[in-house]
Amino acid sequence: MGSRGSTVRTRLVMAGAFIGALAVLSGSMLFSWPVSVKEGTADTAVEEAAEAFDSPPGTCLDWPHDKPQNMRRVPCDKPHTFEVTSNVEIKGEYGPNSPPPATQEWQQIVTDKCTAEAAKYLGGALDPFGKYTPGALKPSAEQWREGDRQLRCGLQRVTPSADRLMQTKGAAAEQDQSNVYEPGTCFALVEGEVGDPVDCDRAHAYEVVGVVDLSKTFDPKTYPAEADQREKLVDLCPPVANKYTGNANLAATQLSLYSDTLKKESWDAGSHLVNCKVGARQPDGALRPVRGSVAAEKAPSSTPSTPSTAPSSTGR
Repeated sequence: MGSRGSTVRTRLVMAGAFIGALAVLSGSMLFSWPVSVKEGTADTAVEEAAEAFDSPPGTCLDWPHDKPQNMRRVPCDKPHTFEVTSNVEIKGEYGPNSPPPATQEWQQIVTDKCTAEAAKYLGGALDPFGKYTPGALKPSAEQWREGDRQLRCGLQRVTPSADRLMQTKGAAAEQDQSNVYEPGTCFALVEGEVGDPVDCDRAHAYEVVGVVDLSKTFDPKTYPAEADQREKLVDLCPPVANKYTGNANLAATQLSLYSDTLKKESWDAGSHLVNCKVGARQPDGALRPVRGSVAAEKAPSSTPSTPSTAPSSTGR
């Protein structure tokens, strides 16, 4: 949480998986279903997915995480998984007889072709530690053989484990890019590290109790050093936590209040929001698992038991 320990992580959304699934689905409709299908007709989901795959910049797309073949266009003010930023041709680098790139090569292509376009789409700056990362929809193997060399670049939000995509709301260019979460979001504790969102009744590392806007405390045009941020957050987070917890005595349950800070690159990109969160630590500083929410009237407890090593996610 906060800074993610690395600069922009480019995660490839494998459109080949989408289109491959669509091809199988189309085939089953045409040849396996025990019903007659009139020539020229198609399943609505297939049509929506095909339309979504060829969307222009500014289009938002969504799909169930377990049914990517149901990809469809949605209004950007609704929950969505991907926002198209540009369509890039790579015919110059990959001619008609070129084999399709391997996964690692695709990831480099996304970094080279989509990152700058994403920054331009956002108005000039992409927060490398923010909630958005560049990704792309790529041609399937069959489309590649037929000569399709177009990369559909876009913005997406990944979970801390980078194993899944999260839904977001609102057009990306209109959002603060800060990597913040809704109050009440709890994050798993996985082998001593902060994992993906989990139900707060399960063992977790932190629970977000609120979000603070540092641009109301510091000049938005001048980056405040992290030490200065921490000094101010000592005063800014407690009122937020008190409101969320109903003035609970966190120390009585061996819990502490923590906050994130912002890197200069984030501040310069217009990110000004940070999480205030509650968690517990061992005497050696290691994170201790917490069970239960600290929301008003609920009494969590920190436990010294060994945390589960199995990453869990409810999507973010």
